[in-house]
Amino acid sequence: MKAYIITIGDEILIGQIINTNAGFIGEKLTEIQVDVVKTSVVPDDEEAIINEFENALKSSDVVIVTGGLGPTHDDVTRKCIVKFFNTDLVFNEEVYEDVKEFFKQHNREMTEINKDQAFVPAIATPIKNAYGTAPGSWIEKDGKIFVSMPGVPVEMKAMMEDFVIPRLKELNENNGKFVIRETLLTTGIPESVLYEKLGNLDEILDGAKIAFLPSQYGVRMRITVEAENEKETKNKLSEIEQRIRSKVGRYIYGKNGELLEEVIGRLLADRGLTVATAESCTGGLIASRITDVSGSSRYFERGIVSYSNGAKVELLHVDEDTIMEYGAVSEQVCKQMAEGVRAVSGTDIGLAVTGIMGPTGESEHKPIGLVYIGVCGEDSCIVKEFHFGRDRILNKQRTSQAALDMLRRHILGIPYDD
Repeated sequence: MKAYIITIGDEILIGQIINTNAGFIGEKLTEIQVDVVKTSVVPDDEEAIINEFENALKSSDVVIVTGGLGPTHDDVTRKCIVKFFNTDLVFNEEVYEDVKEFFKQHNREMTEINKDQAFVPAIATPIKNAYGTAPGSWIEKDGKIFVSMPGVPVEMKAMMEDFVIPRLKELNENNGKFVIRETLLTTGIPESVLYEKLGNLDEILDGAKIAFLPSQYGVRMRITVEAENEKETKNKLSEIEQRIRSKVGRYIYGKNGELLEEVIGRLLADRGLTVATAESCTGGLIASRITDVSGSSRYFERGIVSYSNGAKVELLHVDEDTIMEYGAVSEQVCKQMAEGVRAVSGTDIGLAVTGIMGPTGESEHKPIGLVYIGVCGEDSCIVKEFHFGRDRILNKQRTSQAALDMLRRHILGIPYDD
């Protein structure tokens, strides 16, 4: 089964909004072995939209459209669907009740323009919108499937996961082959070094495929395995994963959609450990990431943003003379920050960062991107020096990732000698 993804909206074409919807849809379709043959972005223009509908249905079995279903004048997708399929809009009582309930839950008065959203294409099966007012549409015609959903990511994602993917999975056939894709998540190692450490990929993969996907957080390795049946495919994937882990396992922190902070949370909770953070250059980003995970109160005690030297002295008991001698961005100060936050919070682990994020603040011996990260536990306190780039926001993101990875290594007892 082949799919074509269409995203509608001027705001995406002009760069005002990043098209994350296509990526999410493509990932979900791939998981159920629906091949995405193309993605496109078209403006809020009736002629352009209808032309793209026609192109998409010629080259695919499934067309998935997002955007342009809102209640205002520039939301033209529904009108285009009606015209393209030569159908009419009909009032749907169930959708109308959903819209009324949405406004009731949000303690808002429903307007006339929102009532209009209860009109859906006559040939469509409405898709319930759990987070908004515009319903989606599922249309089957001439052996093709046409799906339209709102462009708001949270609304689209719920429709994909609750309605579209289960239906497509049921309809899709494997055509005599079985394909599994798995992504191993690494951090703390550049793409070129990772590639070098793996060695002979032909021996590791045995006919499977691998793609290296770098980002500021690390390198993802996407493995694609194809075999005659599910059992054979899973066995082959497992063997490949073990070969990869035997060479670069210390850098792998998770799989597929896992986040490093989620992995950290499980490790801390499973071992009954607690952690507190002391952040200077990241301004609370590490604590924010840790507390993004539900249940983090079990293992996260506090986060201190000690941005100024005075805060480091007052809140973390960093020695003033140490700051004067070595500077706030130094191995010595970072160590005292990690020790200090652990002491004042009474946690098992103290995690601290200090650095120069840029674009100002560098000196002859301390360039932009210089960062120190320290992890202190009951028996050890380790500080590592890092050199990131010259972009302030990227430096904050990379520092938070490196800090969480040092915490992961500390918990698992993985050496820092690399």
